[in-house]
Amino acid sequence: MPHLALSAIGRDRPGIVAAISKVLLDHRCNVEDSTMSILRGHFTMMLIVSAPESTDLQDLRAELDDVRAGLSLEGVSVSEVAEVADETAVASHILTVYGADHPGILHSVTAALAADQVDIVDLTTRVSGEERNPLYAMILEVAVPDGVDLDALQTELGRVCHEERVFFSLNELERDIL
Repeated sequence: MPHLALSAIGRDRPGIVAAISKVLLDHRCNVEDSTMSILRGHFTMMLIVSAPESTDLQDLRAELDDVRAGLSLEGVSVSEVAEVADETAVASHILTVYGADHPGILHSVTAALAADQVDIVDLTTRVSGEERNPLYAMILEVAVPDGVDLDALQTELGRVCHEERVFFSLNELERDIL
């Protein structure tokens, strides 16, 4: 079965997930992975769905566009995605970063991680507090590859966070056995 990536964003209101999932169901698509959240009053969703070989992408896009128009969403897009290996990164550590909000924090921290080939499995940011003194918080689940020197990684993150005037902590995730 081919896989599709679907993303949607629009002013938050009840019924967005129901309307989009109805179109997907009508086309016999199966939602395999998803993330959905409210960002600054906008509902956002990203889905990876499997679709039957016979799926008419133009028809699917047209029906999703009808949902977009009917719910006054800012955007809905669907694209085919290439198959990926069954091996996916598994988070081994959680990294938290917080401090006074300003541009550059996200880039500096993620560039330091990329330099050590640390894969970001999940990332969430929030700005809160007073408008004049906003507080930035970022939580990342990361997969630190075998062989990466954790002390050196912590040192580099400390250097980057010092330059950005933010604080961080890096902790190993506990493994739950299901």
